[in-house]
Amino acid sequence: MNRRHNPPIPAARPGSGFGTRLLIAQTIVILGGAAGAAGVALLVAPQLFHTHVQHAGLDPASPEAGHVEEAFTSSIIVAFSVALLSSVLLALAVSIVLARRVQRSIAAVVTSTAHIADGNYEVRVPASRLGREFASLTGSVNDLAERLDTVEEIRRHMLSDLAHELRTPITTINAHIDAVEDGIRTPGVHTYTVIRSATGRLHRLATDLDSVSRAGERQLHIEPQPVSVAALAASAIREAQPGYDESGIVLTAGPAATDIVDADPARIGQTLANLLGNARRHTPAGGTVTVSSRRRDRHWVDITVEDTGDGIAADHLPHIFDRFYRTDTSRNRDTGGSGIGLTIARALAEAHRGTLSATSPGLGRGSRFTLTLPLSRSVPARRRADRLSAGRKHSVGHEPAHKVD
Repeated sequence: MNRRHNPPIPAARPGSGFGTRLLIAQTIVILGGAAGAAGVALLVAPQLFHTHVQHAGLDPASPEAGHVEEAFTSSIIVAFSVALLSSVLLALAVSIVLARRVQRSIAAVVTSTAHIADGNYEVRVPASRLGREFASLTGSVNDLAERLDTVEEIRRHMLSDLAHELRTPITTINAHIDAVEDGIRTPGVHTYTVIRSATGRLHRLATDLDSVSRAGERQLHIEPQPVSVAALAASAIREAQPGYDESGIVLTAGPAATDIVDADPARIGQTLANLLGNARRHTPAGGTVTVSSRRRDRHWVDITVEDTGDGIAADHLPHIFDRFYRTDTSRNRDTGGSGIGLTIARALAEAHRGTLSATSPGLGRGSRFTLTLPLSRSVPARRRADRLSAGRKHSVGHEPAHKVD
Protein backbone atom coordinates (compact mmCIF):
# COMPACT_ATOMS: atom_id res chain seq x y z
CA MET A 1 0.00 0.00 0.00
CA ASN A 2 1.33 3.38 -0.98
CA ARG A 3 0.99 5.73 1.94
CA ARG A 4 1.23 9.46 1.86
CA HIS A 5 3.43 10.56 4.74
CA ASN A 6 2.22 13.85 6.13
CA PRO A 7 4.34 16.16 8.27
CA PRO A 8 4.21 15.14 11.94
CA ILE A 9 1.58 16.87 14.04
CA PRO A 10 3.32 19.42 16.32
CA ALA A 11 3.29 18.46 19.96
CA ALA A 12 0.92 20.52 22.05
CA ARG A 13 2.44 22.87 24.60
CA PRO A 14 1.79 21.99 28.26
CA GLY A 15 -1.53 23.44 29.33
CA SER A 16 -2.66 24.14 25.77
CA GLY A 17 -4.84 21.03 25.38
CA PHE A 18 -8.62 21.26 25.17
CA GLY A 19 -9.07 19.19 28.33
CA THR A 20 -6.74 21.46 30.31
CA ARG A 21 -8.43 24.59 29.03
CA LEU A 22 -11.84 23.14 29.80
CA LEU A 23 -10.73 22.35 33.36
CA ILE A 24 -9.29 25.84 33.87
CA ALA A 25 -12.48 27.43 32.54
CA GLN A 26 -14.65 25.29 34.79
CA THR A 27 -12.41 26.07 37.79
CA ILE A 28 -12.69 29.81 37.16
CA VAL A 29 -16.48 29.52 36.90
CA ILE A 30 -16.70 27.47 40.11
CA LEU A 31 -14.41 29.77 42.11
CA GLY A 32 -16.11 32.87 40.74
CA GLY A 33 -19.53 31.52 41.66
CA ALA A 34 -18.35 30.56 45.13
CA ALA A 35 -16.77 33.98 45.71
CA GLY A 36 -19.91 35.72 44.48
CA ALA A 37 -22.17 33.61 46.71
CA ALA A 38 -19.92 34.20 49.75
CA GLY A 39 -19.79 37.94 49.12
CA VAL A 40 -23.56 38.22 48.78
CA ALA A 41 -24.17 36.12 51.89
CA LEU A 42 -21.72 38.12 54.05
CA LEU A 43 -23.12 41.44 52.88
CA VAL A 44 -26.81 40.63 53.01
CA ALA A 45 -27.26 38.11 55.88
CA PRO A 46 -25.84 40.26 58.76
CA GLN A 47 -27.88 43.29 57.66
CA LEU A 48 -31.06 41.25 57.50
CA PHE A 49 -30.37 39.73 60.90
CA HIS A 50 -29.70 43.20 62.37
CA THR A 51 -33.11 44.35 61.05
CA HIS A 52 -34.84 41.35 62.62
CA VAL A 53 -33.13 42.08 65.97
CA GLN A 54 -34.54 45.61 65.86
CA HIS A 55 -38.02 44.27 65.06
CA ALA A 56 -37.72 41.87 68.00
CA GLY A 57 -37.47 44.88 70.40
CA LEU A 58 -33.79 44.51 71.35
CA ASP A 59 -31.69 47.63 71.63
CA PRO A 60 -29.10 47.41 68.86
CA ALA A 61 -26.57 49.14 71.14
CA SER A 62 -27.03 46.64 73.97
CA PRO A 63 -24.36 44.03 74.71
CA GLU A 64 -26.93 41.24 74.22
CA ALA A 65 -27.80 42.38 70.71
CA GLY A 66 -24.13 42.74 69.79
CA HIS A 67 -23.35 39.25 71.09
CA VAL A 68 -26.24 37.70 69.19
CA GLU A 69 -25.24 39.42 65.92
CA GLU A 70 -21.61 38.41 66.36
CA ALA A 71 -22.61 34.79 67.01
CA PHE A 72 -24.83 34.79 63.90
CA THR A 73 -22.09 36.25 61.72
CA SER A 74 -19.54 33.69 62.95
CA SER A 75 -21.89 30.77 62.39
CA ILE A 76 -22.74 32.04 58.90
CA ILE A 77 -19.05 32.30 58.01
CA VAL A 78 -18.22 28.82 59.32
CA ALA A 79 -21.24 27.09 57.77
CA PHE A 80 -20.92 28.85 54.45
CA SER A 81 -17.18 28.20 54.28
CA VAL A 82 -17.65 24.47 54.88
CA ALA A 83 -20.48 24.30 52.32
CA LEU A 84 -18.55 26.26 49.70
CA LEU A 85 -15.40 24.24 50.21
CA SER A 86 -17.28 20.95 49.85
CA SER A 87 -19.15 22.17 46.79
CA VAL A 88 -15.99 23.52 45.15
CA LEU A 89 -14.05 20.30 45.77
CA LEU A 90 -16.89 18.14 44.46
CA ALA A 91 -17.35 20.33 41.38
CA LEU A 92 -13.61 20.31 40.71
CA ALA A 93 -13.48 16.52 41.02
CA VAL A 94 -16.34 16.10 38.55
CA SER A 95 -14.75 18.65 36.19
CA ILE A 96 -11.40 16.86 36.28
CA VAL A 97 -13.02 13.52 35.43
CA LEU A 98 -15.09 15.06 32.63
CA ALA A 99 -12.15 17.03 31.21
CA ARG A 100 -9.96 13.92 31.15
CA ARG A 101 -12.62 11.88 29.38
CA VAL A 102 -13.17 14.63 26.83
CA GLN A 103 -9.42 14.96 26.30
CA ARG A 104 -8.99 11.20 25.83
CA SER A 105 -11.84 11.08 23.32
CA ILE A 106 -10.46 14.02 21.34
CA ALA A 107 -6.97 12.55 21.44
CA ALA A 108 -8.32 9.24 20.11
CA VAL A 109 -10.03 11.03 17.22
CA VAL A 110 -6.90 13.07 16.44
CA THR A 111 -4.67 9.99 16.53
CA SER A 112 -7.03 7.97 14.35
CA THR A 113 -7.45 10.71 11.75
CA ALA A 114 -3.67 11.13 11.64
CA HIS A 115 -3.31 7.40 10.89
CA ILE A 116 -6.05 7.62 8.27
CA ALA A 117 -4.30 10.59 6.64
CA ASP A 118 -1.12 8.49 6.57
CA GLY A 119 -2.91 5.70 4.69
CA ASN A 120 -3.71 3.31 7.53
CA TYR A 121 -7.44 2.79 6.93
CA GLU A 122 -7.78 -0.15 9.34
CA VAL A 123 -7.66 2.08 12.42
CA ARG A 124 -10.92 2.67 14.30
CA VAL A 125 -11.90 5.17 17.00
CA PRO A 126 -13.15 3.48 20.19
CA ALA A 127 -16.73 4.18 21.16
CA SER A 128 -17.28 7.26 23.32
CA ARG A 129 -19.86 7.62 26.10
CA LEU A 130 -19.78 11.40 26.23
CA GLY A 131 -23.09 11.92 24.49
CA ARG A 132 -24.75 11.85 21.10
CA GLU A 133 -22.42 14.40 19.50
CA PHE A 134 -19.22 12.51 20.36
CA ALA A 135 -20.82 9.20 19.34
CA SER A 136 -21.76 10.76 15.99
CA LEU A 137 -18.20 12.10 15.57
CA THR A 138 -16.54 8.75 16.25
CA GLY A 139 -19.08 6.99 14.02
CA SER A 140 -18.37 9.41 11.17
CA VAL A 141 -14.61 8.93 11.48
CA ASN A 142 -15.01 5.13 11.50
CA ASP A 143 -17.31 5.27 8.47
CA LEU A 144 -14.76 7.45 6.68
CA ALA A 145 -11.98 4.96 7.43
CA GLU A 146 -14.12 2.04 6.22
CA ARG A 147 -15.06 3.81 2.99
CA LEU A 148 -11.46 4.80 2.31
CA ASP A 149 -10.38 1.22 2.98
CA THR A 150 -12.94 0.01 0.43
CA VAL A 151 -11.83 2.63 -2.09
CA GLU A 152 -8.20 1.65 -1.59
CA GLU A 153 -9.01 -2.02 -2.14
CA ILE A 154 -10.98 -1.16 -5.28
CA ARG A 155 -8.06 1.00 -6.48
CA ARG A 156 -5.63 -1.89 -6.06
CA HIS A 157 -7.93 -4.24 -7.96
CA MET A 158 -8.44 -1.55 -10.60
CA LEU A 159 -4.72 -1.13 -11.19
CA SER A 160 -4.30 -4.89 -11.38
CA ASP A 161 -7.20 -5.19 -13.82
CA LEU A 162 -5.95 -2.33 -15.95
CA ALA A 163 -2.49 -3.86 -16.12
CA HIS A 164 -4.02 -7.16 -17.21
CA GLU A 165 -6.39 -5.56 -19.71
CA LEU A 166 -3.55 -3.59 -21.29
CA ARG A 167 -1.05 -6.44 -21.21
CA THR A 168 -3.22 -9.02 -22.98
CA PRO A 169 -3.99 -7.15 -26.25
CA ILE A 170 -0.51 -5.61 -26.35
CA THR A 171 1.04 -9.06 -26.00
CA THR A 172 -1.20 -10.37 -28.78
CA ILE A 173 -0.24 -7.52 -31.11
CA ASN A 174 3.49 -7.89 -30.36
CA ALA A 175 3.36 -11.66 -30.86
CA HIS A 176 1.79 -11.36 -34.30
CA ILE A 177 4.12 -8.55 -35.36
CA ASP A 178 7.14 -10.61 -34.23
CA ALA A 179 5.79 -13.63 -36.12
CA VAL A 180 5.43 -11.57 -39.28
CA GLU A 181 8.91 -10.01 -38.91
CA ASP A 182 10.50 -13.42 -38.31
CA GLY A 183 8.77 -14.90 -41.32
CA ILE A 184 6.82 -17.40 -39.23
CA ARG A 185 3.50 -15.94 -40.31
CA THR A 186 2.53 -14.25 -43.56
CA PRO A 187 0.42 -11.11 -43.23
CA GLY A 188 -3.14 -11.94 -44.18
CA VAL A 189 -6.77 -11.65 -43.22
CA HIS A 190 -6.36 -13.72 -40.06
CA THR A 191 -3.42 -11.67 -38.80
CA TYR A 192 -5.16 -8.39 -39.48
CA THR A 193 -8.35 -9.66 -37.82
CA VAL A 194 -6.49 -10.63 -34.64
CA ILE A 195 -4.63 -7.33 -34.48
CA ARG A 196 -7.82 -5.37 -35.18
CA SER A 197 -9.59 -7.30 -32.41
CA ALA A 198 -6.79 -6.48 -29.94
CA THR A 199 -6.77 -2.80 -30.86
CA GLY A 200 -10.56 -2.77 -30.60
CA ARG A 201 -10.25 -4.14 -27.09
CA LEU A 202 -7.85 -1.35 -26.20
CA HIS A 203 -10.25 1.17 -27.73
CA ARG A 204 -13.16 -0.19 -25.66
CA LEU A 205 -11.07 0.05 -22.52
CA ALA A 206 -10.13 3.65 -23.27
CA THR A 207 -13.79 4.46 -23.98
CA ASP A 208 -14.88 2.86 -20.71
CA LEU A 209 -12.27 4.81 -18.77
CA ASP A 210 -13.37 8.05 -20.39
CA SER A 211 -17.03 7.27 -19.67
CA VAL A 212 -16.46 6.45 -16.03
CA SER A 213 -14.39 9.61 -15.66
CA ARG A 214 -17.21 11.68 -17.13
CA ALA A 215 -19.69 9.89 -14.89
CA GLY A 216 -17.66 10.75 -11.82
CA GLU A 217 -17.56 14.40 -12.89
CA ARG A 218 -21.28 14.52 -13.76
CA GLN A 219 -20.46 15.43 -17.37
CA LEU A 220 -22.49 12.81 -19.21
CA HIS A 221 -24.36 14.50 -22.06
CA ILE A 222 -28.02 13.58 -22.57
CA GLU A 223 -30.68 14.82 -24.97
CA PRO A 224 -34.05 14.10 -23.30
CA GLN A 225 -37.28 13.87 -25.26
CA PRO A 226 -40.75 12.48 -24.49
CA VAL A 227 -40.61 8.72 -24.97
CA SER A 228 -42.77 5.79 -23.93
CA VAL A 229 -41.49 3.57 -21.15
CA ALA A 230 -42.89 0.54 -22.94
CA ALA A 231 -40.98 1.51 -26.09
CA LEU A 232 -37.72 1.80 -24.16
CA ALA A 233 -38.18 -1.65 -22.61
CA ALA A 234 -39.25 -3.25 -25.91
CA SER A 235 -36.24 -1.81 -27.74
CA ALA A 236 -33.84 -3.06 -25.07
CA ILE A 237 -35.35 -6.54 -25.21
CA ARG A 238 -35.18 -6.62 -29.00
CA GLU A 239 -31.50 -5.70 -29.06
CA ALA A 240 -30.54 -8.15 -26.30
CA GLN A 241 -32.55 -11.10 -27.65
CA PRO A 242 -29.85 -12.60 -29.96
CA GLY A 243 -27.33 -12.81 -27.12
CA TYR A 244 -29.88 -14.49 -24.87
CA ASP A 245 -30.78 -16.99 -27.59
CA GLU A 246 -27.11 -17.95 -27.92
CA SER A 247 -26.78 -18.35 -24.14
CA GLY A 248 -29.94 -20.43 -23.77
CA ILE A 249 -31.55 -17.96 -21.39
CA VAL A 250 -35.21 -16.98 -21.58
CA LEU A 251 -35.74 -13.23 -21.92
CA THR A 252 -39.35 -12.24 -21.30
CA ALA A 253 -41.34 -9.01 -21.15
CA GLY A 254 -43.43 -8.49 -18.04
CA PRO A 255 -46.18 -5.95 -17.43
CA ALA A 256 -45.41 -2.69 -19.23
CA ALA A 257 -46.37 0.83 -18.18
CA THR A 258 -47.82 3.19 -20.79
CA ASP A 259 -46.34 6.27 -19.13
CA ILE A 260 -44.20 8.87 -20.88
CA VAL A 261 -40.83 10.00 -19.54
CA ASP A 262 -38.41 12.71 -20.62
CA ALA A 263 -35.36 10.63 -21.49
CA ASP A 264 -32.55 10.23 -23.95
CA PRO A 265 -33.49 6.97 -25.74
CA ALA A 266 -29.87 6.17 -26.59
CA ARG A 267 -28.64 6.73 -23.03
CA ILE A 268 -31.49 4.84 -21.38
CA GLY A 269 -30.99 2.13 -24.00
CA GLN A 270 -27.33 1.99 -22.94
CA THR A 271 -28.37 1.65 -19.30
CA LEU A 272 -30.87 -1.14 -20.00
CA ALA A 273 -28.39 -2.90 -22.30
CA ASN A 274 -25.86 -2.87 -19.47
CA LEU A 275 -28.40 -4.28 -17.01
CA LEU A 276 -29.49 -6.99 -19.47
CA GLY A 277 -25.88 -7.84 -20.29
CA ASN A 278 -25.07 -8.07 -16.59
CA ALA A 279 -28.10 -10.31 -16.01
CA ARG A 280 -27.13 -12.57 -18.93
CA ARG A 281 -23.58 -13.02 -17.61
CA HIS A 282 -24.83 -14.02 -14.16
CA THR A 283 -27.74 -16.24 -15.19
CA PRO A 284 -27.07 -19.87 -16.17
CA ALA A 285 -28.55 -21.52 -19.24
CA GLY A 286 -32.22 -22.32 -18.72
CA GLY A 287 -32.69 -19.33 -16.44
CA THR A 288 -35.08 -16.45 -16.95
CA VAL A 289 -34.66 -12.69 -17.15
CA THR A 290 -37.76 -10.50 -17.02
CA VAL A 291 -38.08 -6.85 -18.01
CA SER A 292 -41.13 -5.04 -16.68
CA SER A 293 -42.24 -1.53 -15.82
CA ARG A 294 -44.88 0.07 -13.62
CA ARG A 295 -45.81 3.49 -12.33
CA ARG A 296 -44.67 3.94 -8.74
CA ASP A 297 -46.75 7.02 -7.96
CA ARG A 298 -47.79 10.31 -9.58
CA HIS A 299 -44.19 11.33 -10.24
CA TRP A 300 -42.08 8.22 -10.84
CA VAL A 301 -42.02 5.08 -12.98
CA ASP A 302 -39.90 1.96 -12.42
CA ILE A 303 -38.26 -0.21 -15.08
CA THR A 304 -37.18 -3.51 -13.54
CA VAL A 305 -34.72 -6.14 -14.79
CA GLU A 306 -35.09 -9.28 -12.69
CA ASP A 307 -33.17 -12.52 -13.15
CA THR A 308 -33.05 -16.01 -11.64
CA GLY A 309 -29.25 -16.15 -11.66
CA ASP A 310 -26.35 -16.08 -9.24
CA GLY A 311 -27.74 -13.44 -6.89
CA ILE A 312 -25.69 -10.94 -4.91
CA ALA A 313 -24.33 -11.42 -1.41
CA ALA A 314 -25.45 -8.88 1.18
CA ASP A 315 -21.90 -7.59 1.74
CA HIS A 316 -21.52 -6.87 -2.01
CA LEU A 317 -24.79 -4.97 -2.49
CA PRO A 318 -23.57 -1.60 -1.09
CA HIS A 319 -20.58 -1.63 -3.50
CA ILE A 320 -21.79 -3.03 -6.81
CA PHE A 321 -22.18 0.48 -8.28
CA ASP A 322 -18.66 1.48 -7.27
CA ARG A 323 -16.29 1.86 -10.18
CA PHE A 324 -14.19 -1.21 -11.03
CA TYR A 325 -15.97 -3.27 -8.37
CA ARG A 326 -16.68 -6.87 -9.32
CA THR A 327 -18.41 -9.41 -7.08
CA ASP A 328 -16.44 -12.24 -8.69
CA THR A 329 -12.81 -11.29 -9.25
CA SER A 330 -12.11 -14.64 -10.92
CA ARG A 331 -14.03 -13.54 -14.01
CA ASN A 332 -12.11 -11.87 -16.79
CA ARG A 333 -13.21 -8.87 -18.79
CA ASP A 334 -14.76 -10.89 -21.57
CA THR A 335 -17.00 -12.96 -19.26
CA GLY A 336 -17.41 -10.85 -16.17
CA GLY A 337 -17.11 -7.22 -17.27
CA SER A 338 -14.68 -4.58 -16.13
CA GLY A 339 -16.72 -3.31 -13.21
CA ILE A 340 -17.42 0.00 -14.95
CA GLY A 341 -20.79 -0.64 -16.59
CA LEU A 342 -22.96 -0.39 -13.47
CA THR A 343 -21.16 2.79 -12.42
CA ILE A 344 -21.97 4.39 -15.77
CA ALA A 345 -25.55 3.04 -15.67
CA ARG A 346 -26.22 4.69 -12.31
CA ALA A 347 -24.60 7.95 -13.47
CA LEU A 348 -26.88 7.95 -16.52
CA ALA A 349 -29.92 7.36 -14.31
CA GLU A 350 -28.93 10.25 -12.07
CA ALA A 351 -28.33 12.45 -15.12
CA HIS A 352 -32.03 11.86 -15.91
CA ARG A 353 -32.91 12.92 -12.34
CA GLY A 354 -33.62 9.28 -11.56
CA THR A 355 -32.03 6.46 -9.58
CA LEU A 356 -30.74 2.94 -10.12
CA SER A 357 -30.91 0.45 -7.26
CA ALA A 358 -30.30 -3.27 -6.74
CA THR A 359 -31.77 -5.88 -4.43
CA SER A 360 -31.17 -9.60 -4.02
CA PRO A 361 -32.48 -12.26 -1.62
CA GLY A 362 -28.98 -13.77 -1.55
CA LEU A 363 -26.58 -15.99 -3.46
CA GLY A 364 -28.23 -18.33 -5.93
CA ARG A 365 -31.61 -16.58 -5.60
CA GLY A 366 -31.43 -14.03 -8.40
CA SER A 367 -31.33 -10.25 -8.31
CA ARG A 368 -33.42 -7.26 -9.29
CA PHE A 369 -32.23 -3.94 -10.71
CA THR A 370 -34.72 -1.07 -10.69
CA LEU A 371 -34.30 2.00 -12.88
CA THR A 372 -36.53 4.79 -11.57
CA LEU A 373 -37.29 7.73 -13.86
CA PRO A 374 -39.46 10.82 -13.37
CA LEU A 375 -42.61 11.06 -15.43
CA SER A 376 -42.58 13.52 -18.30
CA ARG A 377 -43.05 17.19 -17.51
CA SER A 378 -44.94 17.56 -20.77
CA VAL A 379 -48.56 18.26 -19.78
CA PRO A 380 -50.22 16.63 -22.87
CA ALA A 381 -48.10 13.52 -22.50
CA ARG A 382 -48.90 13.28 -18.80
CA ARG A 383 -52.60 13.75 -19.46
CA ARG A 384 -52.63 11.04 -22.13
CA ALA A 385 -50.91 8.62 -19.78
CA ASP A 386 -53.31 9.49 -16.95
CA ARG A 387 -56.32 8.97 -19.23
CA LEU A 388 -55.00 5.59 -20.33
CA SER A 389 -54.38 4.58 -16.71
CA ALA A 390 -57.83 5.77 -15.66
CA GLY A 391 -59.41 3.88 -18.57
CA ARG A 392 -57.77 0.63 -17.53
CA LYS A 393 -58.95 1.07 -13.94
CA HIS A 394 -62.48 1.81 -15.13
CA SER A 395 -62.65 -1.26 -17.34
CA VAL A 396 -61.39 -3.52 -14.56
CA GLY A 397 -63.05 -2.12 -11.48
CA HIS A 398 -66.28 -0.51 -12.77
CA GLU A 399 -68.35 -2.81 -14.96
CA PRO A 400 -71.58 -1.41 -16.52
CA ALA A 401 -74.67 -1.93 -14.39
CA HIS A 402 -76.50 -4.14 -16.92
CA LYS A 403 -73.74 -6.76 -16.71
CA VAL A 404 -74.26 -7.33 -13.01
CA ASP A 405 -76.46 -10.32 -12.23
